[in-house]
Amino acid sequence: MNTMEITKFVGAICGALLVFLLINLVSNGIFDTHSEMVAYTVEVPDESAGDAAEADAAPVDVAALVAAADPAAGEKVFKKCAACHKVDGSNAVGPHLDGVVGREAGTVPDFAYSDGMKAHGPWTPDALFAFLADPKGVVSGTKMSFAGLKKEDDRANLIAYLETISQ
Repeated sequence: MNTMEITKFVGAICGALLVFLLINLVSNGIFDTHSEMVAYTVEVPDESAGDAAEADAAPVDVAALVAAADPAAGEKVFKKCAACHKVDGSNAVGPHLDGVVGREAGTVPDFAYSDGMKAHGPWTPDALFAFLADPKGVVSGTKMSFAGLKKEDDRANLIAYLETISQ
């Protein structure tokens, strides 16, 4: 290789780098991604306001909700419970749930309940409704690891289904 070819080669590389530098400079001018202007904002509700709204909410008429509930829909909701509970009279990870409505909590034979569950009281529709919303919050020390059913309709439908297998 002679000096003339090397000079052309170095010149081509420098020219290409200059073109890339100019393209970068122009595109940064057109598409400025470091400006302080915000395209949109996402408002996040204050958690303390949500707690106050829940405290001000009217009490739920569980009897009316359960009376209007759909046991067939409750059977579908029960599939979440079926991972640990059965309705055939036999225990699994959790106690069987046939006959649960009206039954005293912690009284299924051959099942080891927590002390909190044994002291809970009868499983009325109101008690089930509260427990299904937040098991650990209602019965402290419960072994049940289920997070709960947040939708009132799901809880009412499930209680209506459990009432059909409690008769």
